[in-house]
Amino acid sequence: MYYKADIGVIGGSGLYELYPDVKKIDLDSKYGKPSDNISIVDADGVKVAFIPRHGHDHHLNPSEINYRANIDALSQLGIKALISPCCVGSLNPEFKPGDFVVTDQFINMTSGRRDTFFENPNVTHLSSADPYSEGLRKIALEEAEKLGITAHDGGTIAVINGPRFSTRAESKMLGILGSDVVNMTQYPEGYLCLEKGIPVVNIALITDYDAGLDGNPDIRPVSQEDVVRVLGENTEKIKKLIFAMVERIGADYSEEA
Repeated sequence: MYYKADIGVIGGSGLYELYPDVKKIDLDSKYGKPSDNISIVDADGVKVAFIPRHGHDHHLNPSEINYRANIDALSQLGIKALISPCCVGSLNPEFKPGDFVVTDQFINMTSGRRDTFFENPNVTHLSSADPYSEGLRKIALEEAEKLGITAHDGGTIAVINGPRFSTRAESKMLGILGSDVVNMTQYPEGYLCLEKGIPVVNIALITDYDAGLDGNPDIRPVSQEDVVRVLGENTEKIKKLIFAMVERIGADYSEEA
């Protein structure tokens, strides 16, 4: 049977399903299996496809995720936009735990990840100067404001391999390089969308201050317990924002390729 979707959502840590009563499909890809079965639901006439990035039981660490399979599978469904929420640590004292950041740039600090569809003999060099869709970012910010969610307009996300958190020296270095937040999964996920021609937006939930803020000894380094706690406090806000964006994109979003 042939399936189709309008909008894709890839859920990060703590976000393993969006809607109840979904149709789950086992979609394959020439790059291997996606992280999990894909859930498809009709949200008031808008078909939404959802993949839990780490698998439904969080069994995949960031470097084990088959990013190409995830994006290729969603591309097969014909999605017109991708919403990509994730958890981040803050490197910027103005960006506080519980805030959202609608990022506009990334710095790739990962290694060893399969990060392109353009392989021999179809080698192509694609600009990634502006990796995130301005149209989708605008929608995310406007809908967050309506919901009373603090969402920062723009920010640079540094992407590290994980699964370990940064040392103090690494965290300081990333800040010096111009990063506002740090994460383990936005690369190559966001870039692969560019190669497939899929507009993408990243909504980053700040759960911690990474290895602590330089010059502020009262802020301790991140722990997994901190991340889980802040996630639990904000998961419903993430869902509400995604639902609002799905409704808005389905109703009036269009962007030239």
